[in-house]
Amino acid sequence: MGTDAPRSRRPRRFRALLTVLGIVMSVVLVAVGLGVWTVTRSFPTLSGTLALAGFEKPVSVYRDETGIPQIVASTAQDLFRAEGYVHAQDRFWEMDFRRHVTAGRLSELFGESQVGTDTFIRTLGWRAVAEQEVALLDPVTLGYYQAYADGVNAYLATHSGADLSLEYVTLALQNPDYAPEKWTPADSIAWLKAMAWDLRSNLDDEIDRALLSANQTPEEIAALHPAYPFDTHPTIVGGTSGEKQPAADAPTAAGASAPASHSPTTTAQLALAEHSVARPLANLRATLAAVPELLGPAGGEIGSNSWVVAGQYTDTGLPILANDPHLGAVMPSVWYQVGLRCSTVNAECPFDVAGYSFSGLPGIIIGHNARIAWGFTNLGPDVADLYLERVTGDNYEYDGAQKPLAVRGEKITVAGSDDVKIQIRSTEHGPIVSGLTGTYFPGIAADYPDAAGLGLPDPSATESADAPVETTTTELSLQWTALTPGRTASAIFALNMATDWAGFRAAAALFDVPSQNLLYADVEGNIGYQAPGLIPIRAQGDGTLPVPGWSGEYGWTGFIPFAKLPSVFNPKDGYIVTANNAAVGPDYPYLITKDWDLGYRAEQITNRLQALIGASAPITVDDMSAIQADNYSAAAATLVPILLEAKVPASAKDAVALLKGWDYTLDAESAPAAYFSIIWKNLLADLFDGVLPDGTALTGGDRSFAVVADLLAQPDSPRWTSTRLGTISRDTMLTRVLAKSAAEGATLMGSNPSRWTWGEIHTLELTNASFGESGIAPIEWLFNRGPYPVGGGSSVVNAVGWDSTVGYTVDWVPSMRQVVSLADLDGSTWVNLTGASGHAFHPNYTDQTPLWQHHQTLPWLFSLDKVKRAAANTLTLTPTR
Repeated sequence: MGTDAPRSRRPRRFRALLTVLGIVMSVVLVAVGLGVWTVTRSFPTLSGTLALAGFEKPVSVYRDETGIPQIVASTAQDLFRAEGYVHAQDRFWEMDFRRHVTAGRLSELFGESQVGTDTFIRTLGWRAVAEQEVALLDPVTLGYYQAYADGVNAYLATHSGADLSLEYVTLALQNPDYAPEKWTPADSIAWLKAMAWDLRSNLDDEIDRALLSANQTPEEIAALHPAYPFDTHPTIVGGTSGEKQPAADAPTAAGASAPASHSPTTTAQLALAEHSVARPLANLRATLAAVPELLGPAGGEIGSNSWVVAGQYTDTGLPILANDPHLGAVMPSVWYQVGLRCSTVNAECPFDVAGYSFSGLPGIIIGHNARIAWGFTNLGPDVADLYLERVTGDNYEYDGAQKPLAVRGEKITVAGSDDVKIQIRSTEHGPIVSGLTGTYFPGIAADYPDAAGLGLPDPSATESADAPVETTTTELSLQWTALTPGRTASAIFALNMATDWAGFRAAAALFDVPSQNLLYADVEGNIGYQAPGLIPIRAQGDGTLPVPGWSGEYGWTGFIPFAKLPSVFNPKDGYIVTANNAAVGPDYPYLITKDWDLGYRAEQITNRLQALIGASAPITVDDMSAIQADNYSAAAATLVPILLEAKVPASAKDAVALLKGWDYTLDAESAPAAYFSIIWKNLLADLFDGVLPDGTALTGGDRSFAVVADLLAQPDSPRWTSTRLGTISRDTMLTRVLAKSAAEGATLMGSNPSRWTWGEIHTLELTNASFGESGIAPIEWLFNRGPYPVGGGSSVVNAVGWDSTVGYTVDWVPSMRQVVSLADLDGSTWVNLTGASGHAFHPNYTDQTPLWQHHQTLPWLFSLDKVKRAAANTLTLTPTR
């Protein structure tokens, strides 16, 4: 018996252990099951039949394996109802988040941390302007927006909370009482204001120059903001990309007047020197950086490529058009692919179009219909000016007189806290945008010890009841074209319905804000380019610096007439390239901007096209895609030969050897690309850190390249000398940077330079726009994806850009790629950055990302029979009985 007792106890312990394990496994399985159910319950219904209120006739939604929907409807209203429903199926959280941003209502979702952002956006009044634009819509267009809203609301009628999206489960942990309200046309149109804000052109450059003026001479500032190199880089119109086409009759902007002088005035510089505005400018820059960029955090590099080649040079005999807009790397992608087709195309139902839409907005932004194709790049005109305002109490000075500030109050609802009341003040020019944080939020003013000098109330000051003193302060106001109600909301549908060049230009004439380069091709073989938009004419000045607001001498006198905006039709060169390069030459009579992208991408695209044309090789869809993947770096081609002439430190010998014979392409697998990029970051830091004011650093893009290229030609420039670093010339600086960069490369990628790769440190993290930077690792894991090793870089055609002041990770990307063949629309290609779905863990959440990463594309089927054959799922939306 003594030997049997231990045996009996061991089985009992084993059984107990099994029991505990069983309980644990049961709990785990239940938790996993609950987690899977929670995640998947919001996945949309993709097949079968759904009866929905508001629909007139059945609508078919065909989805391929990538989840891209092609919608076929009998009426235009049903078409947009279905688009609204489908957008809500896949992306409603994204839509809801965006409308809270554009209305200045983020605090309703996330609490008091967002009051500052809400205050700034309400100060600009995006939502208020959107509501005014809704009121101006014609009945047909308003009907389209309302139909879209009805479709969204049909989805909301049967879905709530976790049924809508996993994000609502996460939000409920902080804000359990939140429930989405119904969608409205103003929710859609307000998105256009956010798009305009992210594409607002040179406002950051204007602040940058003003901050630089504190310790840089005008000549030094000009060197840090170089002019467009018209002698070497192409312009869109009048340069190597084409010839000026006399414009046909078109609507002109009201109030247009003669062009103003483009020269900056010393008065503006003197005003900046006289009034201490460095701190409010720096605070404004910080405020701008905190505003959510709904097109993604693209910094100063926001741009795009688009080009079109006429049939005389293609393998099909008809044009081929390519486009890849460069935006932030957000999750999900800012774009949503969709087809919108009337079953019978006629005057009542005129849509037969496919391309890239924005969730929350009806219609197609970029794409093609059965007759024409179009692409967008950012024109980048100077459409926003800062004014220095002399404010005394509730008045401001204007032309020698005191005028009352326009004042309105608003209330911000804050989740989990008391409401916040704000006061918004405006002048002749626009809203006052300086001092918002310190002015309106208790407890924040202490962060600004010089508040009185900022135009903020001094929290320590007391007012004598016997002799109140009103201090005159200098504040900043903003005049911006998007703060005036415009017609862009109608332009989208006009563009979708256009069937020829005349209709395309008529649609462009409605595209007030944001101003874009519109590229065109049609099935008749025509190609063209049109710049639309409201671009101000200034009484004087060039928009490069804040100007005195107390003088009417700096006001806007009108807008460039549409008929005078850059345009070209069937240029003799047979191709048109737009890559944010200068649209016109220096002899153009109006000022569009002083801050063009400097044209390195446009030059390389032009070189690639000319090489194909010169070789008499017919250009194909695959050729156009290959150009989109071009990684050639003009910066490397300029800098590397000079680096190889410098004294090479022994510690950098193996690394420097990588650069010999390099082809200057920033491929993901390239070791020399990795070493060069580290050199580039360190060179900019050593040249400018501690030299330029905070917030004015060069981030490594086209402007950085132009500045450094100029310095390379001046080996004895004072910029190369640093007592802090011990450098006395260009060559001593380069020697130092070679050694420093080799050491950094070894730390990042190992001691053997031949095994380095650019993609190892240049990685893409797809970050959810709302919860992706929560700081809570499990939540970020739920919604973010990556990292993905990628090639490319700033100021190359494959513009997978990075900010050299931060590191090597990707900040902006070609957010989608399309190539349209006008001879065979089914032979066109497209790819999105992420996928169709906005639902984390859905099969279509990131299924297109590996294709995008490796420069592969998807076939873009358009003919209805092929769409039906390729459909993996078909959903029918029918009216309720």
